[in-house]
Amino acid sequence: MEPVNYGARDTDRRVREATQQAFEQLILKVKKNLAPCLKSIMGYWLISQCDTYLPAASAAKVAFQAAFPTNKQPEALKFCKEDVLNVLQDHLLKDTPETLSDPQTVPEEEREAKYLRVVTCSLLALKKLLYMLPASESSTLEEKVQLLISQNKFWKYSKHKTAQVRAAFYELISALCQHLPRTMKSEAARVCPAVLLSIDDSDAVVCPPLWEAVLYILSTIEDCWNYVNAKKGVLPKLWTVLKEGGRGLAVVIHPNLLPFISKLPQEIIEPKAEFFNTFFKSMILGLSSGRALMSHSECSAIIAATMECLQYTLLQNSGEKEEETKVQQMLVNDHFLQLMDLMLKSPAVQNGILFHQTALMLASWEKRVDNVDDSTAETFGRLLNDFWGGFAQLCVHHVDVTDANEKSLAGISGLLNILRKPDIQLDSIKKNTKIRFAEVEEGVDCVKQMSFEAHNEYIPEMPTIAASDPGTTSTAQLSHRRRQPLEDLVCRLAELSVVYVNEQNSSRHLRFLSELTSAFPSREVFHVLLDCELKKNMLNSVSSTDPTAVENPAVQFLNHKLLGWLKEGTKADTHFLVDILYSILHCCHNNKERKNILDRLFEAELNWTIFLCIIEKAHAEPAKYCQVSDWLKGEVLGEQLVLLADELCFIGLEQNPAPHKCHSDSWTLLSLVLSQHGKNEALIGEVYVERIIDKLHAALSKAKDLSESGSIEPSVSFICDVASSFFSSVKGCLLMSSAEDLLLTIFQLCAQSPESTHLSDTLLNKLHLTWQAGVSSLLNQHANVFKAEGFLYRSAHWVKKQIQNSSLDVKSLRVLMTAVCVLLDSMYATDEQSQLITVYIECIVPSDSEWERMHQSLPLQPLKKPILNGKLSVSPEYADMLAKQCSVERVPSHLCTAALLCYVILHKLELEAAKQKERSTFSIGNVVFSELLYALQWCEELEHTPAVILEYCGMLQEMEITYETFRKENDTFTSLLEILYNRSSTHGSLWSLTLAAFIERFQHGTPELKPLYGSIDGFFPLNEAKLHTLQNISAFLLTDEKEELVAQCTARLMTCLATHFCNIDGGFGYLAVLNSCLNTGSTICQEILREILHTITSWREDHENIFLFNCNLQDSEPWLLGVNTEMIRFLSLLISLFPSGMIDSDMDFILCSMVSWMETACDNVLPLRSPLVQLFACMSCDLVSSVSAFFHSVAKDVPEMLPPNLMTEWKEFFEEGIHGLLLPLFVNVTDNYRDPCGPGFPASVLTSLGKALVYIPLDKLSNNNLFPMFITGQKTHLPDKLQTLLNTIAPLLLFRARPVQVTAFCILNKIMQELPKFDSEDSAVDDDEVEEPVLSPPAAVMSILETLEDLLENILGSVLVGEFAVIHPLSEEYCCVLAYLLTWKLLLTFFKAAPSQLRVLYSQYLRRSKSLHKLLYHLFRLMPESPVLPGQTAESGNKELKTLFSEEFQLSIKEPENLSMEIPHLACCVYYTALMDLPAMVRLWWSNLDKRTFGIVDKFTGKYVSNKLSSQEISSVQTSTQTFTNMTVKARLTTREVIATYSVDDVFIELCIQLPQNYPLGSITVESGKRVGVSVQQWRNWMLQLNTYLTHQNGSIMEGLCLWKNNVDKRFEGVEDCMICFSVIHGSNYSLPKKGCKTCKKKFHSACLYKWFTSSNKSTCPLCRETFF
Repeated sequence: MEPVNYGARDTDRRVREATQQAFEQLILKVKKNLAPCLKSIMGYWLISQCDTYLPAASAAKVAFQAAFPTNKQPEALKFCKEDVLNVLQDHLLKDTPETLSDPQTVPEEEREAKYLRVVTCSLLALKKLLYMLPASESSTLEEKVQLLISQNKFWKYSKHKTAQVRAAFYELISALCQHLPRTMKSEAARVCPAVLLSIDDSDAVVCPPLWEAVLYILSTIEDCWNYVNAKKGVLPKLWTVLKEGGRGLAVVIHPNLLPFISKLPQEIIEPKAEFFNTFFKSMILGLSSGRALMSHSECSAIIAATMECLQYTLLQNSGEKEEETKVQQMLVNDHFLQLMDLMLKSPAVQNGILFHQTALMLASWEKRVDNVDDSTAETFGRLLNDFWGGFAQLCVHHVDVTDANEKSLAGISGLLNILRKPDIQLDSIKKNTKIRFAEVEEGVDCVKQMSFEAHNEYIPEMPTIAASDPGTTSTAQLSHRRRQPLEDLVCRLAELSVVYVNEQNSSRHLRFLSELTSAFPSREVFHVLLDCELKKNMLNSVSSTDPTAVENPAVQFLNHKLLGWLKEGTKADTHFLVDILYSILHCCHNNKERKNILDRLFEAELNWTIFLCIIEKAHAEPAKYCQVSDWLKGEVLGEQLVLLADELCFIGLEQNPAPHKCHSDSWTLLSLVLSQHGKNEALIGEVYVERIIDKLHAALSKAKDLSESGSIEPSVSFICDVASSFFSSVKGCLLMSSAEDLLLTIFQLCAQSPESTHLSDTLLNKLHLTWQAGVSSLLNQHANVFKAEGFLYRSAHWVKKQIQNSSLDVKSLRVLMTAVCVLLDSMYATDEQSQLITVYIECIVPSDSEWERMHQSLPLQPLKKPILNGKLSVSPEYADMLAKQCSVERVPSHLCTAALLCYVILHKLELEAAKQKERSTFSIGNVVFSELLYALQWCEELEHTPAVILEYCGMLQEMEITYETFRKENDTFTSLLEILYNRSSTHGSLWSLTLAAFIERFQHGTPELKPLYGSIDGFFPLNEAKLHTLQNISAFLLTDEKEELVAQCTARLMTCLATHFCNIDGGFGYLAVLNSCLNTGSTICQEILREILHTITSWREDHENIFLFNCNLQDSEPWLLGVNTEMIRFLSLLISLFPSGMIDSDMDFILCSMVSWMETACDNVLPLRSPLVQLFACMSCDLVSSVSAFFHSVAKDVPEMLPPNLMTEWKEFFEEGIHGLLLPLFVNVTDNYRDPCGPGFPASVLTSLGKALVYIPLDKLSNNNLFPMFITGQKTHLPDKLQTLLNTIAPLLLFRARPVQVTAFCILNKIMQELPKFDSEDSAVDDDEVEEPVLSPPAAVMSILETLEDLLENILGSVLVGEFAVIHPLSEEYCCVLAYLLTWKLLLTFFKAAPSQLRVLYSQYLRRSKSLHKLLYHLFRLMPESPVLPGQTAESGNKELKTLFSEEFQLSIKEPENLSMEIPHLACCVYYTALMDLPAMVRLWWSNLDKRTFGIVDKFTGKYVSNKLSSQEISSVQTSTQTFTNMTVKARLTTREVIATYSVDDVFIELCIQLPQNYPLGSITVESGKRVGVSVQQWRNWMLQLNTYLTHQNGSIMEGLCLWKNNVDKRFEGVEDCMICFSVIHGSNYSLPKKGCKTCKKKFHSACLYKWFTSSNKSTCPLCRETFF
């Protein structure tokens, strides 16, 4: 058990806790087997239960309880008591810090702390032992305890510097006094000084056990004062503690004072007068100390103790002896009244219990006086007289001054109020004080100990006046001994107050007078307030018709004093004056008198603030309401309030209302009188309530028209406050029609955007709360809320009118939607069956004719895109309508209606789901959802989406009105597909597109469609709606039905009459259906396709006039454009999908028609504004694209399948002819249509044209037929044709249309690789001012780059490097960034194609212009921080995530699906290419960056680029077919190493090239391998040269090795090194040393010499120092 004992004393508290917890588990295991070890552990076990760390002590107690039941614990301690005492004695008397802990291993602080803890716990353990031992065993301990307390070391603990030790010591002393009193008496000479002389110990830990010990010493040792000098040693310390307010421990010390003084012998307190004077004087001084005044509990404890001791002392000295009489007078006059004076001066004391203690004490004195059998009656009668006389003087002293203290006056009135209260409940106001007994330890009975402890004192509330008999006062029930002096004092004080109010206009005295009259509302008081002379004047002046005033002094005081004060008084005095008024009303006989008095107040033209205060007090206090209820319901007040409402509304609606300080109070008054009182009873007459509401509604309705003035907001705010109070507090208020009108007006203000109402957000929030309160009241008051003229019905129709007829912006629509949904929430809170919501929504839903009208009002721009894309074939009558462009500046009414209705329906479903109720279904939801799908499709098909529509779509996303939401609610709206199909088959057009989108997104198929259309025969004869439906659902038909559809259309086409070629139910319609089937991947046998082609061919032979060859499209009929478009589309699909099997005549027809149609398109650039002409041009270009793709792929792969000589004809005739048309057409269209946002911009034509130009051959570009274009001063070495092409096409990179930019890039990209061959080293600029010669890339491209650099700086300049700049697709910024990146892609292509010598010159130009540096900065603003492609999950650790670097960038003319990722992906592509082709320049840029950017670039490149680039570099070495003489190269992918071995004759060199982790940013290291036949110096030179080549040359490792090998070869060939760079071949320009010195004959590189001359400022030879020239 030694580990348990040792763990119990461990320095770590967690170890001690864990030891006891482990001990508990051990006890549960061993159980009775613990007995042999019990004596050895019991002492430490008790010490552990007294541990200062409470969790450890608790764990020890739990273990002790587990070992011994409660009834067995005393017996266990009895068994071990001797051993326990031995352990405790050792700790208390023998142990030291050094004996308890090893000084060699334990620090001094820890040793000392352990010692103090052990001593403390030992003292407490001894106390615990005394309490827990059986009572019969206590005497057996006397000998051992006597031995302990006889030691001097034991008594030194009373003076120990540590508070815990002293506290434990005093606790033990109390226990010893209680259990071993004889032992303590034997040590009285030591214990009494140890305890009593420490009475001033102010430590919070020590004080409670110290005072407990003091009281035990006084009770146990009767002669204790023989061992200490009370007057010199004890009492002075006590006086000091009391004067200092207990030093913050009054709650502990002062409850013990009464038992303390009660135990003092007579010799100690003699002389009594002096003793008690000092005692109470010290107490009162302590009360006035700062610490006591700051603490409510401290202050209450001191007051309670003072009053208890005061009463005790008076009782002990209640005789008639001279000394006792002296003590009585001293206590009352000098101390009790002094305490009262202090109370009146100090607000902190007033808030305590002194007032109630005073009332209790006076009540006890009065009882003694009234008890004739009490011998002290005469004494207490005299004390009462002394008190009232002294208290009256004290009150007068505080009141009869000009600058009377407000707190003092409040204290006086409060005390008087408490003294006059006749029914004081003693149990509720007296201090909750109880005698505390010593803690019962472990079930052992203990002797009661006398100790007082104050607990949360009760402070009663101030009483309220509720007297019904005006002729009597509330003091009538008091005893006569208190009533008369109290009334006299009140009258005297009131009279003094009136004097100061009249003469000095003192507001303090007015307030005091108000409180006096409120507490004592009697006629006697008002009678005193009137002097004799004033009474005579009043009696002479009072009219005979007012008998009340003659006999009632209170009414006289009102007429001649109070009315004047009310007129002249300030707002701050109003409440006090009104309190006096209520006191006057209290003195009237009945309510009729009171009503007459209040009605006459209007004749005095008092301020409305007075009436507001009167009604507020009546509303708050039932007693006052009873007094004025007749007046509140009366006609006089009602009419005055209606006039007030009319006046306030009229003033508020003036353009420049004059501000008035009373307006706010007037509005507050209206709000108050419209509220209810008591049991749903109106405060004023109901007829006046309705008239006031009418006034407010009229004003608010007028305010809607005046809102732009901006000056009516205060009035609206006041009306809002009044209405809110009315709706919230008055039950049944919405039964008034005027109230519903007001509610509707407020709702309308809230349902409109702040821009239209010009109201502030604060006011709108207030209006929102107001109408919500009104709706809640409306829904709760009666069932029939949806009446024709009610709020709900009218608000629904107003909402319907707003969305159908008003021109709303997105913000206004959002506000309206939110308001309606809030209204639905209120409905659902009342009607959880949601029937009311359904009725409300149905009121908003438009009728079929209204929906149709809104459809027709929608602009037709969205049809243009699907027509150009081939999704719809529009009849000619739509041509003119489509050509008309109308701007969309507001959200169309159809979009507003669909969005709002869908939002409220979804909101209704959410409400039902939140309550886990079954969702209700109603047919109206299917209609609304179909209309919203139509609206979404309209937005999606817009070619150039206006800003307001983009904002509208964003709002729908935020509100979760998306296809995903519809998919979730698909089960709720089961007939949606049927509605969309019926709309499509009836109306076609956009409904057909909506149907197709719905089927695709919601994964519906033929099983759901089949019941709707029945059979294919149902689509014939064709009309426009059926045609559109077939075009959009053909992809979803079954294979058999598709074949049947194709067969029927083919048969009808072949038998079509010439007059029906261009009809919908003719050639045009059948071709359109067949094209849709082909476009959706339908399998059609080649025989049918050939028959269709032959049919079209026959048309060409028999009806040539329907083919638009070489004609003016402006003069052509729209239906001819339509049928030609479908024929071109068919031929394009035919050659794309089924190229094989065509005979020579078929290809001739297709190629000749293609050229003819293309010539027509080229001759009609200006008519391209027409959508049908654009469609014709698009289809012509698409046919060219399909044919070109056919000859570039299929014809090359399987030429044997083609007719003979077809490829030759294409190359020699058709290709040249067609591309000779396309390139000029591209330039011509871009010249004529400069504004991409302008009306009729042929974006689709340019897209199709670009797809066709992608196939233009290089030779056609080199020999183009463009109009010559040259720029003055432009330096070029290119042929004229190529320069013209560059000058013409390069500017199109700046075009603000993506198809044009991408097309221009594709054209230029074809020729960039050919341009370097026209430059040479002699073309380099060699200026004396420049360090090295430079050569510019093509000037046309560089001029574009310079322009774009300025634009990019404006766009991205404010974005920090490393932050991702979001570029919105197809914006102006998007076009600029795209052009910039494409231009750089062209330059990098050009750079890579250049030979190494020219590459140096180009790189010097880029470095000098800092263009590459700008590019790299911009790239790190355009590349995302994490270029990982979205939608990936790392399922395995070995699987690498795809990034924008690992996926090849595909640039297409057509917009990609994820257009937002195009710029980031292109930026990553450009960065990767720059690292690969210009590594040295990128490395140079990176090394000069600031620390932050350096880290960003390094981390990004190392994480996402380096691995791929290193692998590609190593792989290129492994797969390289380049061979070297005398050198072999090997690569190791896993170690990123390239091993080069060079051998010639007897020379053998091996080099190891190591790529860094952040390649190519980090430096490549070159390590030496084997070397034979090479000197060390030469070897170092060659190593340095290779390192320089790989670090500073822009190329691959193979190119660096090749350059190094050439250098070494030259060295072996006898060419000497340049003595400046020690290399044969220059590291930058790859030149040989040519410039020789005439003196030493050594040769140098020109660039090295130039650097030598400029850096040394000399023209001498670097080697021989002779003049070089």
